[in-house]
Amino acid sequence: MGSTTGHELNADQIAYWNGPSGQRWADRHAVQETLLGPIADVLISRARPQPGERVIDVGCGSGATTVAFAKAVAPNGLALGLDVSDPMLSQARALAPKGLPLDFVLADATVHPFEPASFDLLASRFGVMFFADPIASFTNLHHALKSSGRLAFACWREPKENPWMMTPLMAVYKHVPKMPPVGPEEPGPFAFASEERVMRILKDAGFVDVAMEPHNLAMDVAIGGGLDAAVDGSLQIGPASRALQGHPPEIYEAAKASIREMLAPFLKGQSVALQGAIWIVTARAA
Repeated sequence: MGSTTGHELNADQIAYWNGPSGQRWADRHAVQETLLGPIADVLISRARPQPGERVIDVGCGSGATTVAFAKAVAPNGLALGLDVSDPMLSQARALAPKGLPLDFVLADATVHPFEPASFDLLASRFGVMFFADPIASFTNLHHALKSSGRLAFACWREPKENPWMMTPLMAVYKHVPKMPPVGPEEPGPFAFASEERVMRILKDAGFVDVAMEPHNLAMDVAIGGGLDAAVDGSLQIGPASRALQGHPPEIYEAAKASIREMLAPFLKGQSVALQGAIWIVTARAA
């Protein structure tokens, strides 16, 4: 197993993504990609990677987006997938098709020594909301871009606009205390929900022409597997899973029954679709 030396303020995130939670994400890469694949399609259409370009894919996870970028920039470009999670990068390296112009690096984007002005595109699908010091992180990434470079990433909007995550959590909260609230400047899935905050961070990091486009999507949390699959998925990863950590089996079973009860009205065929809401953020390096 590799190890990540990163910014000291990112130590908790690095530990999280290299522990049991990171392994669960790696183990669920296929179903998660089915769930999140449509978001990758939206992101790539806005990022507009071109043949011959060099792309940084931040927080690439198990590598599906890196592979997509590599196909777009082939044969003479490069897609560099960057992540702090060794379990997910191990999956990425094992799953990536041979012959594509891509590479994966276990590294913290906040401090990784990129070659200055060497990339055309900085992209990410949900990989940039976990920086403890996002201005420092994006400043480092900005240095890696050519003056003609551009940025495109996807991030979640407000929790209330993402019932696909919050509905199972509300069911769990019938049985366990609420998790401590995350501060508006702290890393986490919704850290970039605020349009004002994202604009400020990117402008302070040197980006210009920052734009944020809202997109709504139907998220099938069952991934075509029916109600049982939707409940099991909610219990394996995501906020409901985190809220149940450390609680005894009887609490887990009671929460599982409540999740099932709350998701059942959304069942249509083998799908359980709830709304998801994202920003597609774009900007130029200069």
